[in-house]
Amino acid sequence: MPRATNNVAARARHHKVLKQAKGYRGGKSRLYKTAKEAVERSLQYAFRDRRARKRDFRRLWIIRINAAARQHGLSYSTLMSGLRQSQVEINRKVLAEMAVNDAEGFQKLVETAKQAKS
Repeated sequence: MPRATNNVAARARHHKVLKQAKGYRGGKSRLYKTAKEAVERSLQYAFRDRRARKRDFRRLWIIRINAAARQHGLSYSTLMSGLRQSQVEINRKVLAEMAVNDAEGFQKLVETAKQAKS
């Protein structure tokens, strides 16, 4: 009985990994073993950084909201507390966008928060 190999599946697997490693430098894009290691590592980084990106954006939004709130004489925490007390449900992403692009709308929210705090 002849020896059976699974060349078709192996070649497909190698091709898949090398396709994912396209654009990598040197042997990482040409040699299966190093390409496989590089692709596995890159997928780990991608998984980790999809979560880190959420944290980074939240930090950025808070920094922007704080900067805009301080221009109106409030700190970030008092602004958010005032908005919560006045039952204004607006997320940080939209609030940061308003702080940058809609100064009048943000000013109204600051006044609402000030009224709730006093």
